[in-house]
Amino acid sequence: QVQLVESGGGLVQAGGSLRLSCAASGRTFRDYNFGWFRQAPGKERAFVAAIRWSSGTTYYTDSVEGRFTISRDNAKNTVYLQMTDLKPEDTAVYYCAADYNPIFTTVQSMGTRPYAYKGLGTQVTVSS
Repeated sequence: QVQLVESGGGLVQAGGSLRLSCAASGRTFRDYNFGWFRQAPGKERAFVAAIRWSSGTTYYTDSVEGRFTISRDNAKNTVYLQMTDLKPEDTAVYYCAADYNPIFTTVQSMGTRPYAYKGLGTQVTVSS
């Protein structure tokens, strides 16, 4: 069973930075995509960024492109989301997720495929 544990959330002023971490365990992740999603109060959970574990290929939603960077450390089985130039609209609970995807097709598919495994989330609050 895949287990995902997020950390690194907190309160930050607009323009600041945070780095989220997602510790993964339970499998060998060669054929997995890892993603970050967020859910703001009163809104549906939305895709933020994803990374292909084996190749490091990344994909971002438009609103965070150029501000957020997703990466992974294979030795530590950890995925990161470095967030810079944070805005109040980035306030949300951020969730790490994993998707078993042995036949990788397109980069864009990492943003639309269902992710079977999700962590409990970490709160990010950006004050104006």
